[in-house]
Amino acid sequence: MENSKHALIIGASRGIGLGLATTLAERGWLVTATTRNAIPESHPAIDWLTLDINDAGQRSALQEPLSTSQFEVIFINAGVFGPEHQDVMQASDDELLALFTTNAFSPVRCAAELLPLLTPETGILALMSSQLASLNENNDATYPLYAASKAALNMLSRELAQTTARHSQTLLCVHPGWVQTDMGGSEATLTVAQSASGIADQLDKWRGKGGHHYVDYAGNVLTW
Repeated sequence: MENSKHALIIGASRGIGLGLATTLAERGWLVTATTRNAIPESHPAIDWLTLDINDAGQRSALQEPLSTSQFEVIFINAGVFGPEHQDVMQASDDELLALFTTNAFSPVRCAAELLPLLTPETGILALMSSQLASLNENNDATYPLYAASKAALNMLSRELAQTTARHSQTLLCVHPGWVQTDMGGSEATLTVAQSASGIADQLDKWRGKGGHHYVDYAGNVLTW
């Protein structure tokens, strides 16, 4: 039977991105995923393309192989931690620009460029954010540089909401939980599989709901 659900995962070479691509493929989705470098060992149903999200030329070139596709889900998964010290006074201008480019500017640009490929009404555009991005959820400014870059992502995504609303699509900013990845560390409370499974559940839950929502992997609605 032909599968009607097709997902595009931007940034799936490892960690949560790869976990989500794998989970959706295991659930019967058709999955197209991108990697900057070598294709990782993965589910045989995943179709791989090459993309550096910060390269405008590569983002433009991605349009050609996707030109005949329509996706029920487009998930932009991009994120770097930034300087280990997380101190704005110690960070160089180049470090700050690289952090905000990868975590905020490029994901939103990529999302805007891919939006014409999103299915009207039932389509979901999701961007990987963080609970730390919330002024209300992160009272102590934990990891302030990383948190600020994700807060910028949340704000910039508001402009995307104007387009998704016109087509009755749903826009999500997603917190994956504290996950055992290179960024999250071994002490994190969730495995990649647990986080990815929860995110996949939310992609089913929010289908056709419309609006712009800030949620976590378990379905909790977060405050901006």
